[in-house]
Amino acid sequence: MDLLVVGGSGFLGREVARQAQLAGDRVTATFHSGPREIPGVEWRGLDIRHRAATVDLVGRVRPQVVINAAYLQTDWATTADGGMHVADAAVRAGARLVHVSSDAVFSGRAPRYDETCTPDPVTPYGAAKAAAETAVRGLAPAAVIARTSLIIGGGESLQEIAVHGLASGAREGVLFTDDVRCPVHVGDLAAALLELARSAYSGMHHLAGADAISRHQLGVLIARRDGLDETALPTGLRAASGLPGALDVRLDCSLSQSRLTTRLRGARTFLS
Repeated sequence: MDLLVVGGSGFLGREVARQAQLAGDRVTATFHSGPREIPGVEWRGLDIRHRAATVDLVGRVRPQVVINAAYLQTDWATTADGGMHVADAAVRAGARLVHVSSDAVFSGRAPRYDETCTPDPVTPYGAAKAAAETAVRGLAPAAVIARTSLIIGGGESLQEIAVHGLASGAREGVLFTDDVRCPVHVGDLAAALLELARSAYSGMHHLAGADAISRHQLGVLIARRDGLDETALPTGLRAASGLPGALDVRLDCSLSQSRLTTRLRGARTFLS
C-alpha cells in the first residue's frame, strides 16, 4: 500500500507511519514544524490550512490511501478547514481517505454514543471536529471517519506527561474524578486505522478503549505502571472548575470492533 500520513509527526501519526512501514508499505508522512526519525519514511512539509498546497502535495505523492491524523485543538483553520482540504485533495488524487475525528464532537448528555449519533459539541474544538466530519462526508462519501478518545501509550502522550508532572510536583493542576472517557492505546488505534484503510468499509467508525474511566482513575493506572506515588495525584471536579467541555463521553465501539481483528483494549488492560 502506498500511504500518506497527514500529521505524521504527531503522537498518533508517528505510530501509524511506523506500523505501516514495518508492514512493508511505502510511507510518506507530513510535518508542520519538523520531521521525526522513522526509518524508511519519506517526509514532506505541509500546512493543511492552505488548500492549494495540500492539493498539490497529495497530487504529487499520488498515494493509494491518505490517513489524516492532523489537528490543532486551538485552531479552527487546521482542524476544520484543514480536514476539508485533505478530503478535497484525496478525492482529486483518487485516494482512499481515513479521517481521524474525536469524541469531542459529543456533549456527554447521552449515556453512550454509537456511530449513528449526531454530533452536539459544546467546545470550539468539538465544533471544529464536527465541521471536518461534515466536510469529509460531503466531499468523500466513501471515506472512513474514525472517532477516538484519549490516546495513551509509551509514556509520550499528553496525559502520561501530565501525570508524571503532577506526581513529582513539577506541574500544577488536578485530575478530574468526574471527567470520563474511553482511553485507547496508540498502538491499537494505529493498527485499527490501518486495518480500516485496507478494508472496503466506509462511513463512521468508533475506535476507543473498552473501559470508561475518569481522568483520575487513568492517572492512578499510569502511576502504578510507572512506579509513581498515586496518592500524590491531586483530584478535583471538572463540574466545579468552570472549564468548558463534556463531563462523561462514552463511545460505543461494538459495531466497529465487530468488523476488526485488531482488539481495542481497555486502559485497565493495557496499563496493567
